[in-house]
Amino acid sequence: MLRTNLTFLSFIERFCTESEGGTITLKNFKAGYRFIEQGEKISNIYIIKEGISKCFISEENGKDFIIEFLGKGEVVGELEALKKIYCLCNVAAISDVTAYVIPDHLFLSLINKSSEFTTILLQELSTRIIQTSTRASFQQLYTLEYALLKLLKLQADEHISISKEDMAAYLGISVRSFNRSLKHVIDKGGFDTPEFKNILQLNNMKTLLERLK
Repeated sequence: MLRTNLTFLSFIERFCTESEGGTITLKNFKAGYRFIEQGEKISNIYIIKEGISKCFISEENGKDFIIEFLGKGEVVGELEALKKIYCLCNVAAISDVTAYVIPDHLFLSLINKSSEFTTILLQELSTRIIQTSTRASFQQLYTLEYALLKLLKLQADEHISISKEDMAAYLGISVRSFNRSLKHVIDKGGFDTPEFKNILQLNNMKTLLERLK
């Protein structure tokens, strides 16, 4: 549910320290700021240093579908640079985010000149395919309430707050359906099940649940 890539982050930090990283800058984005807009043309690639973002598609009917939550080391804008296309999705900060901003010409140069960078990028793209398949299987095999508990666990572990609307968008359901599932979790006390009891701080979980009522 939260993708990270510490290998990617380590490479870009080392590159900035040891070589011509002068054209790479660090930029801060406040929570809620959308730094990639679907349908627009961009000339930069972003690698997240700190914070959490959401990658989502806005449909013509005005609804959003969250593809994934992105944390440290995740890269965005790379497909657009490789294919020279307009942005496929939006990326917005959930918490305050700090990201490395890499000009697309430098990004493409690194692919051509650094086998290490190319390998890391290929592994990142492969991981996305695997995780997309895993998520599809997860949604088929597990209940909606179980997926909701996983989202609540993510918030407790990362000390972040994800809105009810964003959680519904990630689960691919309406806010109304989300509210029904949330009520079911609260009524059943699902966070006290053996699977979650030892890995969740129950006081935090109950606070999250109360906030979302």
